[in-house]
Amino acid sequence: MPMFSKILVPVAFSGRCEGAAQYAEALACHFHAELALLHVVAPVPAYWYPDAGVVSPEADEEVVAQSKAELDRFPGNGLQGISVTRVVEEGDPAQKIVEYAHNGKFDLIVMPTHGYGPFRRFLLGSVTAKVLHDVTCPVWTGPHMEQAPAYPKISFRRVLCAIDLGPQSHAVLEWAARFAHEYGADLDIVHAVPTSTVSVGGFYFDPEWRIHVVNEARDRISYFQENLGVAGRALVETGEVAPAVWEAAAKSNADLVVIGRGHAGIMGRLRANAYAIIRESPCPVAAI
Repeated sequence: MPMFSKILVPVAFSGRCEGAAQYAEALACHFHAELALLHVVAPVPAYWYPDAGVVSPEADEEVVAQSKAELDRFPGNGLQGISVTRVVEEGDPAQKIVEYAHNGKFDLIVMPTHGYGPFRRFLLGSVTAKVLHDVTCPVWTGPHMEQAPAYPKISFRRVLCAIDLGPQSHAVLEWAARFAHEYGADLDIVHAVPTSTVSVGGFYFDPEWRIHVVNEARDRISYFQENLGVAGRALVETGEVAPAVWEAAAKSNADLVVIGRGHAGIMGRLRANAYAIIRESPCPVAAI
C-alpha cells in the first residue's frame, strides 16, 4: 500500500503555494496519488448601507467566482498527467482545511508557512499553525517553498529524522524510514540532548556525565533502529533542540526533515520546538 493515496494542497495563490504544489506534484506522481487543491474564501466583512441598512451578497458571490476561475488556472502549466480536484469553499481557512482533510481522509497536507525574510524566525502563519495543531494526518511544510525546484528536478537523497526518544519516536522513525526507502535515500537520525541535562547556570556537570547521557541516547536510538529494522546514521547533539536540528539538516544536506508533533511530541511542547524547527529549517519538514 502506498504511503500517500490522497494529497491536499491549500492554495492562497502565492509563490509559496506554487512551490508547495510543485512538491505535491512530485509526491503525487511518485506515489500515483490523487491531488486536491483547496482554496478557502474568508468571510467578507459586513458593509452597512445607510439607506438600505443591509449587506449586499453580490460581493461574496463575485469573490467566490473569481477564486474558482483563478484556481482553475493554478498553478499554470503544472500538474500534468495526475488526477486533480479543485475546490473552493467559504469560511475560516484553517477550520475548512482541517475539516476537508478529515472528511476526505487525506494522507498528507502540503502547505507553506508564511514566515519570510529576516523576521521568519518569529513568524508562523496562523493558518499553518492551526492546521499543524488540529489536523491528524502528516503536514509537509517549510519556509522556503517559493524556492522549490520544478517537479522533474525534485529529488530526495537524504532524510533527517529528529526524535525525542519518547513514545512517539517509533512512529516518526518508521515514517521517515519508509519515505527514505521509497526514494532510495540515506537516513540520518538526530537527537538533541538539552543543555539543561548536562549543565546548569552556565556550569557544566562532570564530563563523564555528559558522555553517559550521550551514550544512553545512542543506545536508545539503536533500540528503535533494531526494533524497526532501520539502518541509518545516528547523530546525538548537545544544545537547544531547534538549532541542533537545523544544523544537522544543513551539515548533512538533508532534502527533508521529519519530526513528531502533538502536545507532548517533539522534544517538548509543540509550540516550543516543532514550530521553531519548521520556521528555520533549510529544507521542507514533514510533521507526523
